[in-house]
Amino acid sequence: MDIKFDAETIKRYNTTAPRYTSYPTAVAFHQKFTEADYLQHAKNSNQNASPLSLYFHIPFCDTVCFYCACNKIVTKNYSKAEKYLEYLYQEIDLQAALFDPSRTVKQLHWGGGTPTFLNHQQISDLMRYTRQSFQLLDNDEGDYSIEIDPRSVSKETIALLREVGFNRFSLGVQDIDPNVQKAVNRIQPVEETKAIIDACRDNQAHSISIDLIYGLPLQTVKSFEQTLKGVIELSPDRLSIFNYAHLPHLFKPQRRIDEKALPPAEDKLLILQDSIQTLTDAGYVYIGMDHFAKPDDELAIAQQQGTLHRNFQGYTTHADCDLVAMGVSAISKVNNAYSQNEKDIEQYYQQIADKHLPIIRGLSSSEDDLVRHHIIQQLSCHFELDILSIEADFKLTFNAYFATELTELAIMANDNLLTLDQQKIKISPTGRLLIRNICMVFDAYQRQQSSPKQQFSKAI
Repeated sequence: MDIKFDAETIKRYNTTAPRYTSYPTAVAFHQKFTEADYLQHAKNSNQNASPLSLYFHIPFCDTVCFYCACNKIVTKNYSKAEKYLEYLYQEIDLQAALFDPSRTVKQLHWGGGTPTFLNHQQISDLMRYTRQSFQLLDNDEGDYSIEIDPRSVSKETIALLREVGFNRFSLGVQDIDPNVQKAVNRIQPVEETKAIIDACRDNQAHSISIDLIYGLPLQTVKSFEQTLKGVIELSPDRLSIFNYAHLPHLFKPQRRIDEKALPPAEDKLLILQDSIQTLTDAGYVYIGMDHFAKPDDELAIAQQQGTLHRNFQGYTTHADCDLVAMGVSAISKVNNAYSQNEKDIEQYYQQIADKHLPIIRGLSSSEDDLVRHHIIQQLSCHFELDILSIEADFKLTFNAYFATELTELAIMANDNLLTLDQQKIKISPTGRLLIRNICMVFDAYQRQQSSPKQQFSKAI
């Protein structure tokens, strides 16, 4: 996928924007959506009998990374996981009872926090209980992935994860420069990361992904070049390079970062520009929104075939699944309705103890939400939109329905971010790096907010 780095255009458009892992985004969820609404949507979803995607949130970490914005509990008291799992099993019971047992689980993901905070027995028990409760695949063809902190696992852990059914591994790295690691409280020698990647390969992992962050304290263009060089030598199948959003008023750990040590905006752009060129030269394909993959990776193939999808786990190949998410703060999407679990762990426990799903907010998609969701999916995954198919599928006249949006798109077309005619919207190589801005044109909820309730990260 060709991309062009136009620094001047990026500077003009580099505002805050959602990542569009959902539409509507989570800031639009409301408390009028209740457990009763979710139960009805789950019941209706059985009529379609689509496959399931399961997500489990494991919130614990034994050390705090200063940049982190995840919902997490930092503790070295590993017994806390025992109590959490007791309640998670009860939530599994509540959720599994809602879905036809014949619905297969094509996708499964453990996120956090640090899922490998759990010990080997807890990992085995949770996966066993999941298999007893849902129809998991036994042929290793499922997309079963887990986020890994290489500091918290051994070669034996990887072998166990593979044995219980995980076949895709996502490793948090962020940066391999020791000075940067010290500044963000994540000491992780590259040799340690390599040993775990080697273990994943020795156990025939289907895919290995590495997460990096640019914009961290003490990073320079030159230092990040060295990080990329080291990571490319590790040869992951996928790479995510996220822009660090410094929002200490929202995320307390970030208050421990020295703001004076953060690279200036100009350097961040140079780091991104250099990273794109380096990864492209190394043979990686730009998937979109910070993601790169090897040409033979499933994501790159799905993008070529027009089947790529985007959800709360990022880019995926499973657009047909209902997403059932369990654990504190987890977000589900079932039958075109979103629901989020309680974020406070004690409140989560109380709701489960009362035999209730711990849902605190959500949203049932309207017809307008569905059409805009489809448009944002097409633009963010495939960088083009077939206007005629939108008109046919949703029984609308595009020019009339999106008159306001077309005015904004015309300005973007004039800035060479896209081309626009009566049949298609095509994102240009320059516009692909600003796809979040382009998607935001179709975001009716953002348009309604004169002052956004929550800051998003910068588009670049």
